[in-house]
Amino acid sequence: MIFSGEAKENLKALGERLRDERLRRNETQQMFAARIGTSVPTLLKMEAGDHRVQLGFWVAALDVLGRESDLNLLLAPPEDLFAKYELAQKPRRQRASRRKTS
Repeated sequence: MIFSGEAKENLKALGERLRDERLRRNETQQMFAARIGTSVPTLLKMEAGDHRVQLGFWVAALDVLGRESDLNLLLAPPEDLFAKYELAQKPRRQRASRRKTS
C-alpha cells in the first residue's frame, strides 16, 4: 500500500492518542491488550500508527475506552448547512397556557 505523508502522520497521531488514553486510565500495555483481545506487539503497532493493524482491534479499543460512537464519525456524511438553516428558521411550537379564563 502507498500512503501519503499526511496519512502516515494521521495514523501516527491516532496511535499517540490511543497511548495517551491508555496511560490516562493507568493501564499497562498487557492489561489493555488483553481487554481489547490482542497481543502486546499488536497494541504497540497500534500505538505506533502501523497501517497493517486490523480495524477490528481499533473498534475493540474504542469500545473499551467508551468511545464507540467515535467510529460513526468516520466517513460521516457532510453537514448540510442549508438544511440546518431551514430547521432554524421554522417557528417553534408554543405550549398552550393552562390558565383558565373566566
